[in-house]
Amino acid sequence: MPAHKPLWIGLTGGIASGKSAVAAAFARLGVPIIDTDQLAREVVAPGQPALTAIVTRFGPAVLARDGSLDRRRLRERIFNSAEDKQALEAILHPAIRAAQHTRSAELGGAYQLHVVPLLLETASQSLYDRILVVDCTRQIQLARLLQRDDISQELAERMLDAQASREQRLSIADDVLENNGPATEIAEKAAFLHARYLQLAELTPHRRQH
Repeated sequence: MPAHKPLWIGLTGGIASGKSAVAAAFARLGVPIIDTDQLAREVVAPGQPALTAIVTRFGPAVLARDGSLDRRRLRERIFNSAEDKQALEAILHPAIRAAQHTRSAELGGAYQLHVVPLLLETASQSLYDRILVVDCTRQIQLARLLQRDDISQELAERMLDAQASREQRLSIADDVLENNGPATEIAEKAAFLHARYLQLAELTPHRRQH
């Protein structure tokens, strides 16, 4: 376990903004990456306490035949019920946070990049020492989403509208990586931020209480 807590950088951005590409660029620089979406899948694996709690709250109908969580059925269950949605979040969020701390202690490093797609929507910005927002225009975001997921423009527009707005994300950013250009530009921008974060890690002996 490291002698000090690594600086936690929360990486967020809208759908199809390029978060995965940015995280990959930091990973190539040797930065530990913690993906909260991956942790969310791990904490509801068969045998995990969070899955047991979900079944207790929502019933065995949310399980697939192999005993794993039927995510589609659960999403349908909570879609029209704010109470059910809050109940699910009350189970998942503490489990994911605990997994974050465990993974963070395992990985160490001067700083870590925590990929949190819904950071703003879950009001979890206070967990991080800095917030890095991957930003691009809505037009580029839409074009990438249409190409990536092969969906209708109407559905893509609805998906964008369901998330926090670009302006809302930028309002909480400590750092912004603009990703309006070709993917080849990401590595240079990540390297610039990497140098800054290493310096900040040296100058910030007292980490935020995660």
